[in-house]
Amino acid sequence: MSTAQFDTVIIGTGQSAKPLALALARAGWKIAVIEREHVGGTCINVGCTPTKTLVASARVAYLARRSKDYGVGTGPVTVDMRRVYKRKRRMVESFRNYVQKTLEKAANIELIFGEARFKNAKRVVVELESGGTRELEGKRIVINTGGRAAAPAIPGLDRIPFLDSSSIMDLTELPRHLIVLGGGYIGLEFCQMFRRFGARVTVVNRDPRLILREDPDVSAEVEKILKEDGIAILNSTQVTRLEKIRTGVRVVLETGKGSRRISGSHLLLALGRVPNSDRLNLGAAGVETDASGFIKVNSKLETNVPDVYAIGDVKGGPAFTHISYDDFRILRENWLNGGNATIEGRLVPNCMFIDPQLATVGLNETEAQRRGIDHRVAKLSMRGVARALEMSETRGFMKAIVDAKTQQILGCTVLGVEGGEIMSMMQIAMMGKLPFPAIKEAIFAHPTLAESLNNLFMTLDPR
Repeated sequence: MSTAQFDTVIIGTGQSAKPLALALARAGWKIAVIEREHVGGTCINVGCTPTKTLVASARVAYLARRSKDYGVGTGPVTVDMRRVYKRKRRMVESFRNYVQKTLEKAANIELIFGEARFKNAKRVVVELESGGTRELEGKRIVINTGGRAAAPAIPGLDRIPFLDSSSIMDLTELPRHLIVLGGGYIGLEFCQMFRRFGARVTVVNRDPRLILREDPDVSAEVEKILKEDGIAILNSTQVTRLEKIRTGVRVVLETGKGSRRISGSHLLLALGRVPNSDRLNLGAAGVETDASGFIKVNSKLETNVPDVYAIGDVKGGPAFTHISYDDFRILRENWLNGGNATIEGRLVPNCMFIDPQLATVGLNETEAQRRGIDHRVAKLSMRGVARALEMSETRGFMKAIVDAKTQQILGCTVLGVEGGEIMSMMQIAMMGKLPFPAIKEAIFAHPTLAESLNNLFMTLDPR
């Protein structure tokens, strides 16, 4: 078998792959990009793009049911799931096709469809989608294969049909009763979405509260909001067995107060994600992983093997599209500009698209306490935000953590309408090292949500 030579071989087409391939190709490097299934990775195909498209449809249904709050009559609200999913498919295909065509048209880039496995630290063998194999050698090899939904070993799981975060988006019928296993970000976005489409929804959460990584008051407020939407939530509850029944699935639970059973038409597993590293034959290259299969990298995204890198979700850490994209920036800076960029100290913003949105960046209150930082907490209910009142969107609150001595903003959490946009403003302030009084006294247009940052920091004024 002849071996094709490349300056860089990129395995997988997640959010880092396209910009990295294009940047290197423009610099005159010869690039191979290998994709097993669909160009665009998790984000475009089964993550951000389709889920947020569905969230938008669910929010329209929610607002239609609330129309009387605004003095508007709409009549009975119905949801056509086939049209909802057709809209989602159009969006995914549009994004995917754009990325694929961009790579195919670019000079110095060859897009290869097939499954790659390492032959050694410099070579990969690709089982081509069209049949046959190819062997590629790269001066550098970048692993960008992402992750997939985890399917933990639960007794009975192998005998029942179940959904994960990908397959649930192919449903064209509305579940009568959707049981969601998992109280994290993915589970909560889907549970609220399907409740708004009209399904009965129950969340089974093994932890004592939802989204355990957030502050307790944030978890409590999210739970309150979801319950207001009609979602049943079972915390501190373990699944001991799953059983197939005529109408769907029965879930046997242990609550600490004894066992109970609940039945549903559909079951969604939202219990975390695992890396797509198990089919790469990493052992042939000597690439090390942790116990969960995530590829170990240093601060410059280098594996333990020279000239082999891992970027995006497959390396572990924050599994966000924007972090994957920043991984590309680090490699571009170091490879093309002779830089010394690292992942150390980078801010990690995040937005969970429940409604209202939950957005965070920097330290939360719990982490500040754990680190022993002398800090102050500014907190404002969305009921104190004029724009939110005008919109009848007053659920949630915002809070910021500031250094008591330097007055620097250390982090913020915004649970409120367009929370991601407000959080992003705070992130820019943090990047510019603006002390909180500068935000408190800033002139923002009235009436906007941004203006609420004045009032947020006014809560720190002496009483």
